Amino acid sequence: MMPNTSENLPERYHPRVDANFMVKAMVSGRLVLVKASNLSMAGLFVLSPIGMMGEKVTVSIPLPDDREVLTAGRVTRITDEGVAVEFEPLDWDDLCTLARFLHPRLP
Repeated sequence: MMPNTSENLPERYHPRVDANFMVKAMVSGRLVLVKASNLSMAGLFVLSPIGMMGEKVTVSIPLPDDREVLTAGRVTRITDEGVAVEFEPLDWDDLCTLARFLHPRLP
């Protein structure tokens, strides 16, 4: 197992914000409720072991004071803390909804 250092982490283009809320994930035909740790325009990190590397995941993200974002993604990283999911290209409505949530919370 490779140590978790900045040399072996992927470069990030989208800043993350804390996302202390529950999301629904559909993985291998089963629906699970998981807690999101952080969220960006490109994906999210959940605090539960869902899926295998490269596995397709559909997530439903209920954003506070807005609509629910439903999108597909893939598991791109698994750690002791949880799983990173990278979104597939978002449709325009989901892109705008995520931007409305993330923008005021960015540093």
